[in-house]
Parts: sequence; structure tokens; C-alpha cells
Amino acid sequence: MNVYKPNEIESKWQKTWEKNEQYKTDTNDNTKPKYYALEMFPYPSGKLHMGHVRNYSIGDVVARFKKMQGYNVLHPMGWDSFGLPAENAAIKHGIHPDKWTMENIADMREQLKTLGLSFDWDREIATSTPEYYKFTQQIFLKMLEHGLAYKKKSFVNWCPSCETVLANEQVVQGACERCDSVVVKKDLEQWYFKTTHFAEELLQDIDTLDGWPEKVKTMQRNWIGKSTGAEITFDIDGSDKSITVFTTRPDTVYGVSYMVLAPEHSLVKELVAGTEYEEAVDAFVQKMHTMTEIERTSSDVEKEGMFIGKYVVNPLTGKKVPLWIANYVLVDYGTGAVMAVPAHDERDADFAAKYNLEVVTVIDEDNKMINSAEFDGMDADKAFDAIIEKIEEIGRGKKTVNYRLRDWLLSRQRYWGCPIPVVYCDECGIVPEKKENLPILLPTDVEFTGKGESPLTTSKTFMNTTCPCCGKPARREADTMDTFVDSSWYFLRYIDPKNTEEPFSKDAVNNWMPVDQYIGGVEHAILHLLYSRFFVKAFNSMGMLDFKEPFKNLLTQGMVLKDGAKMSKSKGNVVAPSEIIAEYGVDTARLFVLFAAPPERDLEWSDQGVEGCFRFLNRVYRLVDELSDIAKSNVESKELTKEDKAMRYTIHATLKKVTEDLNEKFGFNTAISALMELINEMYKYKELDSRNEAVIKEGIETIVTILAPFAPHIGEELWAMIGKEGSIFDISWPKYDETALVKDEVEIVVQINGKVRGKLSVAANISREEMEKVAMEDEKIKALVEGKSIVKVVAVPKKLVNIVVK
Repeated sequence: MNVYKPNEIESKWQKTWEKNEQYKTDTNDNTKPKYYALEMFPYPSGKLHMGHVRNYSIGDVVARFKKMQGYNVLHPMGWDSFGLPAENAAIKHGIHPDKWTMENIADMREQLKTLGLSFDWDREIATSTPEYYKFTQQIFLKMLEHGLAYKKKSFVNWCPSCETVLANEQVVQGACERCDSVVVKKDLEQWYFKTTHFAEELLQDIDTLDGWPEKVKTMQRNWIGKSTGAEITFDIDGSDKSITVFTTRPDTVYGVSYMVLAPEHSLVKELVAGTEYEEAVDAFVQKMHTMTEIERTSSDVEKEGMFIGKYVVNPLTGKKVPLWIANYVLVDYGTGAVMAVPAHDERDADFAAKYNLEVVTVIDEDNKMINSAEFDGMDADKAFDAIIEKIEEIGRGKKTVNYRLRDWLLSRQRYWGCPIPVVYCDECGIVPEKKENLPILLPTDVEFTGKGESPLTTSKTFMNTTCPCCGKPARREADTMDTFVDSSWYFLRYIDPKNTEEPFSKDAVNNWMPVDQYIGGVEHAILHLLYSRFFVKAFNSMGMLDFKEPFKNLLTQGMVLKDGAKMSKSKGNVVAPSEIIAEYGVDTARLFVLFAAPPERDLEWSDQGVEGCFRFLNRVYRLVDELSDIAKSNVESKELTKEDKAMRYTIHATLKKVTEDLNEKFGFNTAISALMELINEMYKYKELDSRNEAVIKEGIETIVTILAPFAPHIGEELWAMIGKEGSIFDISWPKYDETALVKDEVEIVVQINGKVRGKLSVAANISREEMEKVAMEDEKIKALVEGKSIVKVVAVPKKLVNIVVK
């Protein structure tokens, strides 16, 4: 008997697939329906972890199954290869980010290939290559041309020790991740994408995403954060300036007892300049710059603020109320100003109590207006619109909608990112680079110190250029783009990766998009998915494509845990895929991560579970090896016995179960479980003296076929073992036989007073009366009811008979 040797089998079939270009997709082939299967592409850190194995195994099963169902499947892979770790490696080890990145890509590509994944490697992309970022730059220029990219001043994270701007992910508990210095806020000019332009569309179209998890859709709705209310303008007493607030409670405007500005609001410095409040306000603002937005707005953080010596005038009452600054108001949310109504807002109430500020109640316990002039006695819900109408009449505001969503700050003071293709000219101002000059390449003559501005500023060859408009000396933008920009359109480039003129062909992406199945971690539920949706809507508005959503169906898979925690070196609970593969083979590793838990849930690592999957594959191998001669032969069918019919029922019931689990839901674990039960039944059946070789042949072919998407190497090996030519993944997915699922006999339960007392096999078409009769005549049941009074007998066809006795 042959022995299952996974490493030999897997190496052999991976070479065969590569030689035969098994997974190459012809995107121009319109003879089959299309199916775009995509897993989120990885950052090339150099090492695969078990989360990668799980993510890509899930996608691979989907891709292989759909191909066998007759689809033209696109299943590409690439690299999200710009990012901070490469730059940190340059600072720490003196290795250029490009060299570090490309070496990691080469390592990870080989590791991915050992997993036997059905990727079309001809479509491989890396976002850090000029061939890719040329088009990221082209997209930026399109955004700029259409008013969707702009520059403005904003507060950013600043490390005073490193003398550089930090992204939010570089700030750990308020400190710089590089040097542990306290991070402050600094007001700098930054580039933005106008995501808010599509706020309503992004929100409304969530309802069309039927194939997305509800929790992800809820997270996106909350992030966009639509609220309806009013903008109200308050004049500053003794000044020609005014402050506009957005409020969701215009019905409480008569209860305003003070107003609060964000400490960073542009008016604050102007209003306190030269006054006795200036020094204290400056100190307070500096203190706010050391706090994160989360810290400032947390319900657990004490509200802090100060009066700045000015008053504003309530446009409806004429009443003057004091103007404060406070930690809980943020400059870039709403208008950066809040009208405070402590009687009807818990946060305002806490602040008012601390600083002994007036509290004016304007809505009573019955939801009626009080202390609100002509609106007294009106239901508060009706007053909402009535007060807005009055504000609009006197020209001091309007009904409006506000969104929590903010424009996307994309400037990064880093080297290893896509250069922003604009120049600064003393004559012409900000000038977009010409399309024919793209890509603007990253220079190699830079210094990586970790201090100061972007390393790009150390390259004179890069910074000094000529104006594309007037030809005079100019300087380049030293900022690079947020790496989320690169990953917001990569799924479109896969469709047309060799295009040298434009990011993608409109016809090609219209034909292949949206992605039919997208798979990735729930940690990307907001930013990456929202930015990708924004890009597609922006492209649609600019006429680059005809659809509005990138991903039709979304699966967010759970994490791989060990000892109840996420795997990490610091916890010492990391399981390296390479070690598992070396000992058990790829198919075992794949089978375990697919079988151990439903894909959307976290998976607890189990050495015993891995060993169990390995034993199962050995059992399959032995079974097929033993019966391969029968499977190869041209056996003649003969009349089926009761046992034959039972075996065929299990074969086709399993085929139906696996097909439905893969078609309608990601029931990988239940599909594999059903397959395991089928193997058990086949082992029993083959030992029967009366076994039917035609049924054996049918069973073996079915087992090998439905195992193949989960464990592709052993699938191919067993397919060849039973005499089949070509790849198993080129055959059509089998259809289950409906007639085999019609049973001649069914097993029914017999109960006495609701307790199970026996089981009987009866004809499938038996009548209710016959069921009762068979149950009552069973010797075991007769003995149990002897001497008792039978009250009634209840029969449920094909299921049970319940005998009620006294």
C-alpha cells in the first residue's frame, strides 16, 4: 500500500501547476460568466503568519469552487508595499527601503506559493514600484483637476525630538513610537481628498450592500455619522465677527447659557490677542496639543476649559452669554464651536456644574417647550422645525445636515510613499506636474535620520526642479501620500496590470467589477473599505468607470488565536506556518484553518486539531489507494440493494451539503465535517460482502472531487491515482442525484409519554395509521406498555410515534 507523503505530493503538483500555467486568467474570455475572487493584499513584512494562511485558504477554496462551477475566475495577488516599517528599517539598519521591501516580497511570494494557492501571478503588482505609483500620481492629478484634492492648514501630530510629523499609527499612548517623546499638535499645510463630497452617497449606498456583514455596514454608518439639525450664527459682542454652530437640538436654543470654542479654533488667538487672557489661553492650547482626540472626547476624562473674556449674542433672545474654550470640543468636527445647553445635555451639564455656569430649562417633563417665548407650550418635536424657520426668517441660520466623516488627510512626511506630483513656483503658485512627466520618481540620494522633515528634503536632485507652467526654478512637494491611497484602487489595476497609458481600461473594469467576493480582516472595516468606496465613487463621477461600489460581497474573517490570545512574539504563542507545513504538509494546515471554526469567527489553535486533520487525510489517501483499481475500472451497474441505496444516499446528501455550504454561505467547517462522515460510511461499506463496485467508484470520485478545493494537492494526486487525466480543477463540479436522495425507508422514533423508547425502520411512504400499527406491534414497545391504559397515539409522518399511557 502506498503511504501519504504530503511534501513530495505538494512539491510535485505546485511545479505542474506553474509549468501548465494552471491559474492564468484570460480576462478577455467572455464565453463564461466572470467571477472576481480577492483577498486583501498583504504588507510585505517578510514572514507569513497563520492569519495569512487562513485568509488566503478561504479565498482559494472560493476561487477553485467557482472555477469548477464553470466561471472564468480572476484570483490575483500583489503587495501593499509602501509604508513606515521599510523606512524604519532604513533608519535602523541602513538598508534602502526598496531593497528591504523587494527582498521581503521575494521571500513572501515563495512562502505563498508553497501554500498551493491558485493565484494568477502574471497579474502581480507592488504599490511601491514606479509602474504602479505612476498611476497613483495620475489619479491624484485627476482628483486635483476635479476639485477632489486640495491643500489647507491643519493640526498634525508632531514629535519635537524627531522634529517630524507622525501619523496616528506612530503615536502610542500619546508618545512617539520611535523615541517615546510626548507628541504635540502642530499647525501645518496638508493635502486632503474631499471624501465629504460623497458623504451622502457613501451613506445611502450602504443599503445596497446586501452581501456585507451587518456589523461592518453599521460601523461605516457610524463613521459617516449623519445628523440633521441647524446652523445658527451668534454675533460676538463688541466685534464684527460671528460664530456659526451646528446643533442637532435647535429646539433648545433658548436654553443656551454659554458657548464653547475648540481651543485651536482660528478665532481664539485673534480674540485674546493683547488681553489679560492671552497667556493663560496659550498655555491651555499647548496642553490640548499633548492630548489625543480620543482622550479629549472620552466620557471618562474630566471636562476642562476657561473663559476667554468675550460674549456672544443669542440671535433669538438677544441675551449675551460667555464664550469659553474647552477640551471636549474639536476644531475639525462640525464648525469647531458648540452652543451649550446644560439643562438638556449631559456633557454641558458636567461642565456647567464644574464652573458654576447658568442652567436654563426649556423643555419640561412632558416634552413641552417652556422659557422659549412664542414657542412655549409647543411640543418640542414640532418646535424643532418651527425654530429653524424663525432662524431662517431673521437670516441667522438654516436647516442643514452634518456628517462626522471628515476629509481625508493624505500628506505624510515620509520617504517610502508615493510622491505627491505638484511643484511650488514663486510665479505660478501650486502647479500640478504634467502627465507626461510621470512618474515623479523617489530619489536615491536621501538621508534616513529619523529626524526633521521628510527625507525627501535631503535630496537636492529631487527638491529642485522647474515649473511645468513657466519653466522657472521651482521646488517639489516633499510630502508623500498616505499608503491607504495605494490600496484604494489596487483591485482595479489587477484587471489591467500591463496597461502603460492609464491606471486601467474603462471597458475592462466595467466588465469585471465589482469584486464578487472580497475577504479580509475586520480591522479594515472602516478606513480601507470606506476609502476604496470613495475612490470608486470619485472615479465614477470623473467618467473613469460606470459602477459605484467596489465589493459586492464581503467576508471579514476572524483572527487565529493561541491560548486565547492573538499570536505575537511578545506572548510567545506564535505558530509558524513553515513548521506546520514541514511536519504535516500544506493541505493539513489548510484543512485545519478551514475546519476548526466558521471563517467569520476567531479560531483557537490546536495541535491536536492539526494532527486530527492529518490523520483524516491519511484515511482518505488509504481509502482511495485501496479502491483505486475499482475506481479505474469500467464497472457495470447492477440492481441496488438496501445497503447500496443507503450508501448512495450518503454520497449525494454529502455532495448536496458541500455544494450548498460553498454556494450559499462560507460553511467550510460543516462541509468538511460532512465529508468526514462520508469517509466513515465508505470505510464501512467497502467491507460488505455485497458491496456494489459501481457505488464504490461513484463514491471515490465524489470524495476526491469535493475534497480538492480544500486540499488541492492531495486532490490532484488522488485524481491521478484513480486514472483521471488533466487537472481535477478543469472538470465540472458534480451535480447531486435527486433520485438518490429519495429514501425507500426512513427511521422513526417511538416515544412513550414523550420519552424515546425505540427506533424503527419503516417504508418512506407509510401512512399515519400504518406507523401507529407498526409501533404498537413492536415487541419491545408492547412489553413497555403492557398493563397500562393507552390514552392516545400521536403519529408524525416519517418522524415519530408518541404513545400516551397511564
